Amino acid sequence: MVTISHIVKKIVSGQPFVEEALGSRIISFGNLAEQMLPKIEQELGKKARHAAVVMALRRYSEQISQQRKSASSFDYSGEIIVKTSIADFSIVKSQSLLAKLKNIYNLVNFERGDTLNVIVGNNEVSIIVNEKYRGRLAKFLSGEKILAKQSNLVALAIVFNSNDFYSTPGVIFNAVRKLAWENINIYEIVSTMTELTFILGNEDSMRAYNALHELLKNKNSS
Repeated sequence: MVTISHIVKKIVSGQPFVEEALGSRIISFGNLAEQMLPKIEQELGKKARHAAVVMALRRYSEQISQQRKSASSFDYSGEIIVKTSIADFSIVKSQSLLAKLKNIYNLVNFERGDTLNVIVGNNEVSIIVNEKYRGRLAKFLSGEKILAKQSNLVALAIVFNSNDFYSTPGVIFNAVRKLAWENINIYEIVSTMTELTFILGNEDSMRAYNALHELLKNKNSS
């Protein structure tokens, strides 16, 4: 059953900056409820009370605040590593491609610090690699349907000192939110137990570095 609470969450979660303001309690519940009321009534198929929308917003605001407390308790100490000249290939997932992937790690030299990330989705596969291997990768993918090729990218990785990153809700959200505030487009996100890597356009790399550095600095000093 669709409720006012469900619709409020749906609308707010679709507007990250509104959600940010709501979680920080710097937005008027009453004014926001008034603005959302027509859309809520449209989805409900009936009239909705303004007070009920305000209450739903207030409860959702409390949920966001609780989620932030969990993320804020995380030890953000660590370092930021930047790798330039990165390429990102998107390929249609197929049986022939999956068979090829068994040998893809022979393309790069990990001992020299080369980059290779393979992300297997439901229908597509993303391969992130150093630009210098772009030609070899294209040859490796011969016969496969390549959907997109992005070049001149940067891999910006946060290497956390704490293993709790893997099990702490909200850490990735905090990092993505910092980049969103800077209007930075994220091509890919890669994570391990202690690392969070963003694949970004080269033109955004300095702003992204400063934003993430500020996140680590502010969290560690709080």
